[in-house]
Amino acid sequence: MVVWNPWHGCHKISPGCANCYVYRRDESIGKDASVVTKTGDYDLPLKKNRQGQYKLTADDGIVFACMTSDFFLEDADEWRQGCWDMMRQRSDLQFYIITKRIDRFADCMPSDWGNGWDNVTICSTCEDQVRADYRLPIFLKLPIKHREIISEPMLGEIDIGKYLATGLIEHVSCGGESGDNARPCDLRWIQEVRRQCIRCGVPFTFRQTGAVFIKEGKVYRLERKLHIPQAKKSGYSYTPGSNSGAAIKYQLPDRNELFARLSRSDFRSRFHLTEKDKAYVREKGMDTIRSHARDFVEKRLSSEAPENDGKQTPMKGHPVFIAQHATACCCRGCLEKWHNIPSGKVLTQAEQEYITDVLMDWIKRAL
Repeated sequence: MVVWNPWHGCHKISPGCANCYVYRRDESIGKDASVVTKTGDYDLPLKKNRQGQYKLTADDGIVFACMTSDFFLEDADEWRQGCWDMMRQRSDLQFYIITKRIDRFADCMPSDWGNGWDNVTICSTCEDQVRADYRLPIFLKLPIKHREIISEPMLGEIDIGKYLATGLIEHVSCGGESGDNARPCDLRWIQEVRRQCIRCGVPFTFRQTGAVFIKEGKVYRLERKLHIPQAKKSGYSYTPGSNSGAAIKYQLPDRNELFARLSRSDFRSRFHLTEKDKAYVREKGMDTIRSHARDFVEKRLSSEAPENDGKQTPMKGHPVFIAQHATACCCRGCLEKWHNIPSGKVLTQAEQEYITDVLMDWIKRAL
């Protein structure tokens, strides 16, 4: 990853800018970030070493442009064409541009842009529903080859399902806000966008928690150093599997860690097999019980919206039912909370097999 800031400074245009680190005095350079200035790194893509070779190579990774400003800022109109020229010349590099000003793109693109350049990705921000509904329709009509969406800081629940359904969005990122005056980010908002991405097969990244993070109604205040690691630890980032849907590309919990967490839950740990249940398992055999478990998972859990979800698993009557409650495999809400398997989508065969394995593991431990 390389950061290329051809100019510095920005002007507030939306609530998403209010606490942005580019919209306050930058102590590292001693300038007011609201004053737009050209930087010494303006020609970074073309800089060469003493051997006459480009300093930046494809091995350095994606080049993120204007991270301390906005590429389509009005104040930078006189400098932008030079940047386009450098991107054209350095077609061996991949450039990534995040903007709040996607409505200026049509007036700012180079004359030879055509349907877009292979080495340039444009990422439109949408901090809330109002901005999503204003910017994304514009975004989707523009001649761009690589489009991504970022909601960071995320300031409320947003529904972008209809935009994702077009198949034109390659990736979505969400995250909370950093800084002393950070506004809260609720995990429920992250979860909902993730569900929308999974339904449409769009890769999703939970980038960071932000400084004020809400989970299950409880407010957590986190140091900056924890924002990214905690988001990564959640396992909520998602990459679509193969066309067959057989591959699971998001993080499922470690089995031992899962059972340790379950043991700390007063509700989950209250479930035990009765002597009658144990006798039934021994009489039928583990292969038959596994067959029952697989059948229950397929018929009661696997659909996108199971009937009576949350109430479809009896509290007694079969050892597998007990195991489902004990392991939080009883409904789609619990599967998402405990196992990171999102609701709002059909369970893949691999996911169903994972759930069956968890149930059988618990039954073996309970005998």
